[in-house]
Parts: sequence; structure tokens; C-alpha cells
Amino acid sequence: MLQAVLWDFGGVLTTSPFESFNRYEHANGLPRDFIRTVNATNPESNAWAQFESSQITLGEFDGLFREESAAAGHPIDGKQVVALLSGDLRPRMVEVLRICKQHLKVGCITNNVKAGGGSRLARDERRAGDIAAVMELFEVVVQSSVEGVRKPNPKIYEIASQRLGVELSRCAFLDDLGVNLKPARALGMSTIKVESEEQAIDELAALTGLEFPAPA
Repeated sequence: MLQAVLWDFGGVLTTSPFESFNRYEHANGLPRDFIRTVNATNPESNAWAQFESSQITLGEFDGLFREESAAAGHPIDGKQVVALLSGDLRPRMVEVLRICKQHLKVGCITNNVKAGGGSRLARDERRAGDIAAVMELFEVVVQSSVEGVRKPNPKIYEIASQRLGVELSRCAFLDDLGVNLKPARALGMSTIKVESEEQAIDELAALTGLEFPAPA
């Protein structure tokens, strides 16, 4: 029986940062998905992986990403990429989270980065406040920048389930990246790949047996 729902943040509860990447690429004459390609090259040891697990500082990431992107043909400062990360909250998905919280335990597993005084989850104070309010809904928040381990490392899922006090086989997990869902399934979790908001909510309703009314 399902006891908990775990959520990725960016691309699930907010719009995807990939959309921001694509807009930047289009505006600057870069190949579509260029930034994603750089981030996916040597994914266990590249600048992005090191930054998300807090092995390097923002300043170090800035230079390393520029080197990696230059080697791929188009130099981009790492700080520019960080500035593109914050998406807009999806109000209906947040409401679905609230409904889940009434019936199940809820937690968040997010790969994120530290910039300045803390984790960069919003572009400005208003968004930071809105996102903080959503984060308070979770009983457990597991962040790669805090734990020093990132998805898809199985350890991060184990940390979340242990802190929730729920076996992995009793957890569902939503993420927009298949690479992060594969190890979750291998650990016995039920998984949903978020390809669209409507599709993900329909699958979550089928999995949990809960009703998520459409907005009026």
C-alpha cells in the first residue's frame, strides 16, 4: 500500500529550467539543447555534477562550465546558466501536492545548487517566498547541495525514505527525467515521468486512488 509521494522540484512543481535554457539558446544563436548536452557530458564528474553536490563553489563552476562549453564549441559562463534555473510555480501541481499531504506523507528530492547565501530556487524575493511556502508543505526535503549526493545516485532516495520512515516500496516518485526514475524503480519505488502536468496528475490519481479536481 502506498504511504508516501516524493517529488522532484524543478520541472515538476515548477516549469522546467530546460525551457529557460532553450530560450537563452535561441536568443544567442546557439544549438537547441546545447546547455543540456554540456551538462550530460561526463555526467558523474563534470562541472554541473560537482556543483550540484557542493564539491565546487559558484566561482569555480563559472570557470569550469565555461571551459566545458567552450570545448563543445560555444563558451558560456557558468553563472549565466545558474541565472536560468528558476522556473515558475505550477499552481495546480501545488494544489495536487496539498491534497496528497492530506492522505499521505510527502517529501522532496531535488538536485539543486548553492549560490550566494543559499540554494538558488528563485530569481527574486517574491518567488523565493512563494517557493519557500511550497517547501514547507514537505515533511522531508533532501537537497543534493546539502547532502553532497545527487540523483540518480540510489543513496539520495534511501535518505529520503529513511527520514520519512517509509519503505521505498511504499513510495511513489515524480521526476521529469527518466535517468532519475530508473534507479528509483530499481529500488522498488513506483515512478511517474512528468512529461506534462495533466499526464502526471492523471497517473498520480490512478496510482494513489485520490481525486484531483480540475481548476474551476
